[in-house]
Order: sequence, then structure tokens, then C-alpha cells
Amino acid sequence: MNTKHILLTSALVVSALAFTSCEDFFDTSSKKDLNTETAYSNLESAEMALVGCYDGWQRTISDEGVGMYLLAEFASEQAFAGLGLSDAKNNNVIDQFNLGIAPSYNDIFNVDWQNYYKAIFRCNQLIVQEENIDWAGDIKAQGRVMGEAHAIRGILYFDLVRMFGDVPLLAAPSEENIPRSPASDVYQLIFEDFKYAIEHIPADAYPLDNNDTNDGRITKYAAEALMARAYLYHTGYYGAEHPSCTKAEAVAAINDVVQNGKYELEKNYADFWMPACTTDASSGDTYAWNTTYAGKWYDGSAWKAGQGKLSREIVLNLKMNTTHDYNGNGDGNTFSVYLGPRNRNATSVCIASGWGACPVTPTFVEQYKNDPRFSTCVWSCSEAGFDADITDSYEYTGYYTRKYAPMCFADGTRQEVGFKLGEQHQNVTYYQDYTIMRYADVLLMHSELNGNADGLNQVHQRVYPGETLAYSIENIRKERAIELAFEGVHYWDLMRYEKDGAYAARIITAAQNGAKVTNGGNEATTSFSESNFTSKKGLMQIPNTQITLSGNVLTQNAGW
Repeated sequence: MNTKHILLTSALVVSALAFTSCEDFFDTSSKKDLNTETAYSNLESAEMALVGCYDGWQRTISDEGVGMYLLAEFASEQAFAGLGLSDAKNNNVIDQFNLGIAPSYNDIFNVDWQNYYKAIFRCNQLIVQEENIDWAGDIKAQGRVMGEAHAIRGILYFDLVRMFGDVPLLAAPSEENIPRSPASDVYQLIFEDFKYAIEHIPADAYPLDNNDTNDGRITKYAAEALMARAYLYHTGYYGAEHPSCTKAEAVAAINDVVQNGKYELEKNYADFWMPACTTDASSGDTYAWNTTYAGKWYDGSAWKAGQGKLSREIVLNLKMNTTHDYNGNGDGNTFSVYLGPRNRNATSVCIASGWGACPVTPTFVEQYKNDPRFSTCVWSCSEAGFDADITDSYEYTGYYTRKYAPMCFADGTRQEVGFKLGEQHQNVTYYQDYTIMRYADVLLMHSELNGNADGLNQVHQRVYPGETLAYSIENIRKERAIELAFEGVHYWDLMRYEKDGAYAARIITAAQNGAKVTNGGNEATTSFSESNFTSKKGLMQIPNTQITLSGNVLTQNAGW
């Protein structure tokens, strides 16, 4: 926990400005004069401090580190870690829950750990200053700002407790080295934070009709959906309800989202992800897209919101930008570069080269190849006429994920280069927002919590018109597995289906032990030990650096 915390920097403010309109997207006005004495004086300065909280959360993906959502893809049975033949095998350690693959990698999550606690520090700093801020009698604004700060802190701790189990619990600004708190104590704060947000963020604070300009802000409805997600995870993984959130409260929360949130499913499933609904429209030296994408995108001259309006399926986005650089500004979707194939562009499907991570498992292909959503989730190298560089690919299967893949034009020029965006660097210049919660997930949770098939069938019938499924947990599981594939959700679903991740252990073992792949062009089979997983209960390793810096106040998770 010996981590240096910074309240606000000018880079922090710039990277979080994606919450504003497209016209304000590149506003880089300096906010460097703010400090801990002036940052909590009035509503305006409190708003800036809140931007710092959002920025801290954003950096849990955009900064160096594995990141919560890439971790979830490595760890699930739907994809291998993959990457290059000669690359370090740190990410494969996560994929196989086996430190023996690369014994020196006992610090894999150190940067992630720092990023999360820096962000928590910012939230705590704002939360404890509430009484010192002159709100000028604006009770609604006070509730909104403080509600969002509590919600962000709840999200951060929910991520941490899913990744690591027991973690240090700080509810006030501190750099003290403290031991790990029981997960039950962490969940108490998580549920309290989400409830605070639900109670204090006005329902009309961020109207859905204006989501083009307020996209990325945490609404009352987003907080309700997150609380339902946390309830389902805790109840499943720990085998019992937490006293801070009853099923009745979770049901009421998810019902309110469905009944009053006014969200809608996109008509076409593929339109929710730009790589799945976009084709090249270049002419001469002019780069352009033909797309039906429902999110934020750049057409070569201006920023667009969907096809005239941002998707109403978005419940909560984590905003990304093109202003990421190597000088402290971290706001790009660095998740994307991992997902491109090694060394070569797949121009027929507009997928740019990357690091070759997350090759899709044969099990996923076999299970879902006939589902209409399959080609949105996955692209096939053979069907794309793509000649992969298999000599430099590890755990190559012939299939890669598609939803957040990097993009290029038909001549192989990367999107960021053709449009001259930001640094134009393949590692950092990606702007596709990461969707934390979409309405399809809400509807599936609604069915699960209410014990009916209403939400399940709304989601299912988007791709199977007129087809009806009976209510069952198994049908919901199957629907979630394909509907939410490669969105950083599925692994946490596996973990919550039985206590201590026992279900996940069986499913991942079945998919990843003995699967056929090629390593460097040579045929091979993968291995996965169920006992490696169960000994760790699906949890990640505590960074060795943090254990050392704490003077061994922190302890390592079992099995690592």
C-alpha cells in the first residue's frame, strides 16, 4: 500500500473531458493551479475533483497494467492468453493459474494495484471533504457529485474484491500500510456506496435523451444495475447474501432500471461494436468508413454519436479518448492493441495488427458457431482470407475476438494514422469506449432476480425473432455466455455460479485442457490443471512488491 497519491493534474483533467460534448473533446485548458487547499471550496472545484475520480477509474484500464477486463478474457474459457511465441508468459500465468509457467512473474498486478488505490484515494479525498464544500444551497448538485464519487469508489472496490478477495479497506484518504480486510467488510462498503449513489443522484441528473453529451456519467440507474451485479456475484461466489443488500433490495433496484430507465436494446446486435459493423469507404487519399456503429466514432473530419444519436442500450460507459500519450496522459483504450493478430493487418475485415492476445478457444467456436451473434463476437481467419503469421503466434486457433479489436483501412493504414488522431501510436491511440453495463445485461439480471423469462426473451428475440425460451438459470447462463462474450463479464459470471468458483474450475478445465492449437506454427495441445484453479479459488496473486513494501503486513492469496 506504499503508493504515492496525486489529487489532480492537468493531464488528469484533459483525459476525463470525454464526458463533455464532441466539440469539447480536445479542450486542454490547464487546471494546474488547483491543489488540496483550493480543490474543495465550492461546487465548481468539487466538480473538478469528481473529474479526477473518473480519471482515476479510467486509468485502471488506460494505464499500464493488465486491467480488469483483459484479465477476465485471459482467465475465462472463451479465450486463451495467446500473444507471441517469444513473448514473456506473464499473461499465460493468468490464463492457466500456474506460476510455474513463468516463476519470476510474482508482480503481475502491481501497477493495477497502484492504479486502483490511487483512484480510491481521490474518491476518499472528495468524500471526506463534503462538509467543507460551499454548495451554495444546491442540494441536488451536492447529491449528484457525492453520489457519483461514492459510486466510483464502489466500482473500484468491487473490481478489487473480485480480483483478489480480501483487500485493504480504506474509507478515508490514507497512505498507511494496513492488512487485508475480510471481503465481507469490503462488500459492506460497496453496497453502502451504491445505495448512497442510488439515493442521492437525482433520476433526472443525466437524461437519456441527452446521452450524446453526458455519456460516461454514472446515473442512478447505472448504480442500481451495478448493485444488482454485486449482489449476484457475492451471493453466488460466497454462497450467501450479504447483510448489507437483500434480494428484495436487488430486485427493487433492477426493476427500477427496467421500468423507469427508458433504455432500449439496439435493433441490430452488431451495431454495438464498431469493428463488427464497419467497412472501408476510402477513396484515393481520403479515409472514411461505412458504418452503422451506435457509439462514439470519428469519420475523418468530426466526431459522431451513433447514426445521429448515441445508443440507448448504453447504461454505463467508461470513456476513452485519442489524447493518450507517454507523458502522463493516459486515456486510450489500451485493451484494443492486444486483440489484433500478430504482425499483419486483416484488411478484408478492417482489423489491424496487434499483439495476438485472446485467440478464441475451439470450445467457444463449437458451442456458438451457429448463433447469429458469433460473427459479431469473433472473426475467422480462414473466412476473412487472412494469412496469419503463425510462426510468431502462440496458442493460435484461427479465430480472434472482434468487439474491441483495433481497426485499419483496406490498404492496411491504421485508423489512428489515416485520421491523424492523437499520437497515432498503435499501443495507445484507441478511442472506443469500454461498456461497463449495457441494457442487455440488465434484462438478463432482471430475469434471474425475478425468476421469469421476460428479460431473457427480449435479449434472445433480438437475434431469434419469435423464438421463446423457458425460464431457467441454465438458459440464462447460456444466453449470457454468448450475448456478453468478450466484454469482460463472462469470467465473473463463471465465478459466481457456484461457491468459491467451483463451477468456473470445471468449465475452464473442460475447455482448456487438451485443446488443439499451434505454437510457432507447430501443432500442440494446451494444458490446464483444475487443482491449480481450485487452490486459488479463481483469485489473482497479490503483487509481491506490495507485500514487501508493507513489511509483510499484506499476505499472499492461497495457491500463489
